[in-house]
Amino acid sequence: MKTVITYGTFDLFHVGHARLLERLKNLGTKLVVAVSTDEFNLKKDKKAFIPFSDRCEIVRANRNVDLVIAENDWDQKISDIKQFHVDIFGIGDDWDGKFDFLKKYCDVVYLPRTEGISSSQLKKKFSLDREKATPKATLPLLGSRFSPGLETQTSEASL
Repeated sequence: MKTVITYGTFDLFHVGHARLLERLKNLGTKLVVAVSTDEFNLKKDKKAFIPFSDRCEIVRANRNVDLVIAENDWDQKISDIKQFHVDIFGIGDDWDGKFDFLKKYCDVVYLPRTEGISSSQLKKKFSLDREKATPKATLPLLGSRFSPGLETQTSEASL
């Protein structure tokens, strides 16, 4: 059994995230995903639009993910690798070379990003304002028939 681990914010989950998780899972048999907490993102001068607990739930729902853990700081990677008996550390190639120091603990792979998509691009495209939590562009709503427990602003007849 080969265990793979990755780290990220996974804000505004998109096809690039899904493809990365699928490619990472194909490298092993177990995929552990460390999702950056809101507090850690602030230390990195990042602000996620989607709260930490929701991002964890979204990532956990992906069929390729076996375990979701919190990423609380930069320094936890070595202890995570040891704790979860990780064989492969994988991350997007925008981090190329940054985690080579982990090679003495496991294999390190940098995978190509999906061209033309990123959470940053989506935020810019939809002009999302975290303070107001309202997009300038209209985003489609999923009604309660798709997501039980969620209120809908659209009647069933209009769907």
